[in-house]
Amino acid sequence: MSHHHPDVDVIVVGAGMAGLVCAEHLRRRGRQVVVLEARDQVGGRTAGIEVDGESVDLGGQFIGPGQDRMYALAAELGVTVFPTHTAGANLLVTETGRLSRFRGMVPKLGPLTLLDVAHAQLRLDRLARTVDAEAPWRGPAAAAHDGQTLQTWIDRTLRTRGGRRFLALACRAIWACEPSELSLLHALFYVKAAGSLAAVTDVEGGAQQDRLDGGAYGVAARLAERLGAAIRLNAPVRRIERHDAGVAVSVEDGTTWRARHVVVAVPPPLVARIVFDPPLPAAHDTLLGRLQMGSVIKYVAGYPAPFWRQAGLSGTALSLYDPITMTVDSSPRSGRRGVLIAFVNGAPARDLATRSPEDRRATFLDALGRLFGPQATTPVSFAERNWNEEAFTRGAYSAVFPPGAWTQLGSAWRVPVGRIHWAGSETSPRWYGYIDGAVRSGQAAADAVTRAIDAEPEAGRRS
Repeated sequence: MSHHHPDVDVIVVGAGMAGLVCAEHLRRRGRQVVVLEARDQVGGRTAGIEVDGESVDLGGQFIGPGQDRMYALAAELGVTVFPTHTAGANLLVTETGRLSRFRGMVPKLGPLTLLDVAHAQLRLDRLARTVDAEAPWRGPAAAAHDGQTLQTWIDRTLRTRGGRRFLALACRAIWACEPSELSLLHALFYVKAAGSLAAVTDVEGGAQQDRLDGGAYGVAARLAERLGAAIRLNAPVRRIERHDAGVAVSVEDGTTWRARHVVVAVPPPLVARIVFDPPLPAAHDTLLGRLQMGSVIKYVAGYPAPFWRQAGLSGTALSLYDPITMTVDSSPRSGRRGVLIAFVNGAPARDLATRSPEDRRATFLDALGRLFGPQATTPVSFAERNWNEEAFTRGAYSAVFPPGAWTQLGSAWRVPVGRIHWAGSETSPRWYGYIDGAVRSGQAAADAVTRAIDAEPEAGRRS
């Protein structure tokens, strides 16, 4: 039997960064809001743990130039930022297991391979500039770009085996999937949404330039403190009914909340699991069924000190040999200890996930040892987060559009369905897949709901 709670103006489904920002903006405008979160904590694709008094991010954590909304939000909440550590040489494990050092983001791959990669990067940037980020399905070349995978483009464009392998590694690092799994158009849109390929890949001057004191999860936690009792945890939404006068949102325990509007701010695969009555338009429903999240396992290894710095290393590493896609120095600003984070992305993540926790840990530490020496194999703290096994995320960093999805169904994306509105990083035409994109989407959804409520007849508004 359903329990009926008093009406609110807006229900927000999901207490990730998008949902929290949306709810906070609506509250500022005098709207009564409730946020329904399936997990036992807020944060969505940001998550954190505390180790030795320091916050460590298990989810999204970086911000960079151009991500103005996230910088502004951090400043508003009193959260300071500091640069990601980059001093020293980067590492590459080649496909044969050989270790080499390099500077910048492109390793020493041989002159022909480097030229090949540079040419491909220029072409990607040039093609990305032709994409309309507000409507990627438009444009004379949209159908051609959406009719092929990134892998097809790589095979046709790059002439060296090393270049093709490096672009495949870059694909895993950026989209957490294999080049055969996403459309070329989606790759181009993603780059356009960030401004350039360098903005996506670089640390200094790019999206990984800065970190947040207390972690990105700390920002979500501070937003949640502002919202207080408006957030209801352990409340997975299972059904949304819409009608002319409002919506009814039912939670797993049978509780039903009623409101004028609802903002759904969860990853697309989770939206697809909600029962909508009446059903969503066919194009929207079909699109949700085709979108899958990237595959990511994130590891955090803590040490008494960042010992790699003494060896002249930055902590950044790439691997064409091990399951690890890349590592980054994530030591706290205090310098009291050293932290290496590592990502296993795409097919290697799916393969590693089939092994036992003990086997995964041993495989990961062996790979760290090849990169940074025996000292890396004995961390004093260790954490693993397999985002694809998270019941209320089902992957990271963001949803991947396969060939044909943008041009055949993309025009239905982001469009409200009656009183149902959408938020989440995937709905942002700027910084899609990033925390900043989530913040932008939450603000945009709050604006859209506010306009819709203001346009309603006076009798239909809450006082």
